[in-house]
Formats: sequence, C-alpha cells, structure tokens
Amino acid sequence: MQFVDEVDIHVQSGHGGSGSLSFRREKFVPRGGPDGGNGGGGGSVYAVADPHRNTLVHFQFNPDYKAQRGGNGAGALRTGRTGKDLEIPVPIGTLIHQKDPDTGELEQVADLTTAGQRVLLAKGGRGGLGNAHFATSTNRAPRKVQPGEDGEEFDLHLTLKLLADVGLVGFPNAGKSTLISVVSAAKPKIADYPFTTLTPNLGVVALSGDRSFVVADVPGLIEGAHDGHGLGDQFLRHIERTKVLVHIVDVSGASGRDPVEDFDIIRRELELYNPELIAKPQLVAANKIDALDDPKRVTALEKRAKKLKLKFFQISAVTGDGVKQLIEAAWPIIAKAREIEAREIELAQEQEEDEAPPPSDYNPALVPPLRGGKKTAQKRR
Repeated sequence: MQFVDEVDIHVQSGHGGSGSLSFRREKFVPRGGPDGGNGGGGGSVYAVADPHRNTLVHFQFNPDYKAQRGGNGAGALRTGRTGKDLEIPVPIGTLIHQKDPDTGELEQVADLTTAGQRVLLAKGGRGGLGNAHFATSTNRAPRKVQPGEDGEEFDLHLTLKLLADVGLVGFPNAGKSTLISVVSAAKPKIADYPFTTLTPNLGVVALSGDRSFVVADVPGLIEGAHDGHGLGDQFLRHIERTKVLVHIVDVSGASGRDPVEDFDIIRRELELYNPELIAKPQLVAANKIDALDDPKRVTALEKRAKKLKLKFFQISAVTGDGVKQLIEAAWPIIAKAREIEAREIELAQEQEEDEAPPPSDYNPALVPPLRGGKKTAQKRR
C-alpha cells in the first residue's frame, strides 16, 4: 500500500430540514389549528481514530465528504427525520487543521492520538420550525415557518505523525532497517544502496514479562535534511512523538565517512528541524561491529557519546550482538514516559469533570423533593 501522510479534504455537514406549513383538516374538528411539524437536524461530520489504518492514501481518491441532510417537517406535528452522521476513519496520530480559503493559513482543530477518539469536524444544521410552533393566543393560524439552517463547510488539511515509542535515526545504509527487522516482525526493504527506505516503517518489539513497545524506522537523513536535502524533512515529523531516539551509526568504514561526524550531523539536523527533538532521551548504537576494521572508530564515537552523557552500545544488527542490551536500555525510559502520560491524562479528565457546566435542561423547579425530607416532616408531626 502507498504511504501518504499529507492530504487535503473537504467536509460538509447536512442542511437542516424546513418546517411545515399545515393545518388540521378533520371532519369533526372545525377549528383544528396549525399542525406543521419541525424539520429534522442535518447530520454532522466526525473524524474517528481507527487503529486499522496507517496511511492517508484513501483520502487521495475520496477527498469530499458530505453528511446527510435532515428531512422536512410534515402535517400532524410530524418532525422530519434527522440526517445520519458521517464518521471518517483516520489513522491514529492524525493532526487535523482547518484551512483558510483566502489566505491558506492552517489552524489546528484536532489531534487524534488514541484509538476510538472521536472529534466533531462540522456540525449539522438545525431543523426549521413548523407553523405549529408559532401559534399564540392572538395568532391562532400562523403561516410562518422557518427554513432549515445550512450545514457547516470546511477545507481541512490532514497530517499524519506516526505514534511510536522509539525512533531510529541515522545516515542512509546505517543499518536501521536491518535492526527493525531483527527486533520486530516488520519486513522493510533492505539493500546495499542509499535511500533504500523511502517510507517510515513501524514494528512492535516484544520483551519478557509482557512488555512491548513500537519502534519507527524513518528514511536516512543527510546534512541539510531540515532544508529539504535528500528526503528532507518529509518524514522527520514521524519521530516528534517518540519517547526515545536511538542513533544508529555505521562504524564499519564501508561508507568512507567518520562515525563521530555522522553522529554530530544527525544531531544538528534534528535540532535545526525541531529543538525539542534534541532534548529527548537518546541512545547511541555503534552498528556493524562485525565488519569493523579499525577499533579507533568505535573508541572515538564512544568518547563523544560519553561527553554528551549518552548511553553507548556496540551492536551488530546482522548477527544480533548487543541488540538485546540496546532494546532493554530503552524500556525504562519508555515506561517512565508512559507513567507521566497516564498521570497527565488522569489530571486532565479530573479537570474536565470539575469544569463541566450543569446540564442545559436542568430546572430546579422541576426537581422533585427528596424522600428523606418528607419522612422527616412526618416524624416531626
């Protein structure tokens, strides 16, 4: 399946139905009066986070989405049918922005980060009132009705940011795809030429004790990636949500580059793209030690990592040496981040409950008295 992570779509909610102009005409009811019913409300448009989708490709062929309009009212006080809501499934991690039709400016309206999350994109139009609604003691035969309200209409821009716990970064052919194929069931394309990986790959890493996390392999970065060089910043957004970054550095000498220089270039590109990336927890993995011809490359990279106070590992994605130690080192960071996220979500939910307004249809005059009060009164008597 083609990987698409940016699309433009158009959504429109349903129009409300019109109210009815009608009067009762029955044989034995000479003064029946108005009985025009109200129109039904139009359907709304929602976006729903679907865990079974991992790309926005289906929006390229279906960019227009319109909910059902409401039915018109009818005589005998019959209300028009309510239009069906339209739910649009999107991958988890989708950002939705409203696009200004004149300036093209984007304003974020939703960020779907959990499975099943449902967000209103366009509210359906309200149904119009029938003439029965306008009857009064002085106007017993009103001929006034309301048309239904128009539905909302928006141009939206959808951006996908993959949700992963660990992000693998490094130069092309550093061994990122090989590593993700070893630690998970992912089957990325692996070949001995630059930019073999053209789209991000996700894999689930299973550890002992029912522990697991998601790792993302993004296409290789080169100097100037933040400005669009190579594959540029097209896929850098997919590591913005990760909890830890793992630098995969080729120390074999086959590339002809200096490992320390490669490592510093990648860190600089991450910082130039988004300063928050360089502040994330990071691990450094010297890969391809099975093909190492000069131990000084490993020593120099380890010295550089220790200077930055980053944990350093020697691994071989091909033979599996050191791989287990690397993924186990990532787990405590992931577990701690998940605890913080869970606590933040819990606090946010508590705050929403405290700030929730009372029901709009609440009327103290209509609330029956407590039974306890009656019993107390009886005792006093």
